[in-house]
Amino acid sequence: MPVSRDPVAEFDVRRAFEAHGGALLGYAVNALRDRPLAEDCVQETFLRAWRARDRFDARRATERTWLFSIARNVIVDAVRARARMPLIGDDAELENRASEAIDPLERLRMLEALSVLSEVHRTAVVAVHLHGRSYHELSDATGVPVSTWRTRTFHALRALRSHLDEKEEPDAHPR
Repeated sequence: MPVSRDPVAEFDVRRAFEAHGGALLGYAVNALRDRPLAEDCVQETFLRAWRARDRFDARRATERTWLFSIARNVIVDAVRARARMPLIGDDAELENRASEAIDPLERLRMLEALSVLSEVHRTAVVAVHLHGRSYHELSDATGVPVSTWRTRTFHALRALRSHLDEKEEPDAHPR
């Protein structure tokens, strides 16, 4: 008779934190742009993971994937909670903050979309569209031909567009 494996024994929170804590913190800081809040989110992620450790199933997802899905939910909760907090300041300051604000959920959506790209495609999009580097600058810095940088960027943007369109479809057609 085979011995059943205890799913609780499969998830070790201390080892998981050592293996994935830094990556989760980077993910949270990028999504929130607030390191103390990001640290709180990572702590909450591991607390929720520990509480739900009996539901972790290594056959369904890797530990890293499971933790990142929990982190995403924690970050969304934090963004929603922060949005409910009243802003304090004079009218000009509040208008300035509102014009500079980037929707953290939209930012999180873009980070997720970038994460599905290959490393070379992500590098091309980030360098050209976020850092404003020209194809010639990239070519000079890396030795990769300009035409290759253009092709990588084209395919990366197409993949991003496709991924973002897929994510919008369920919301666009409510049941």
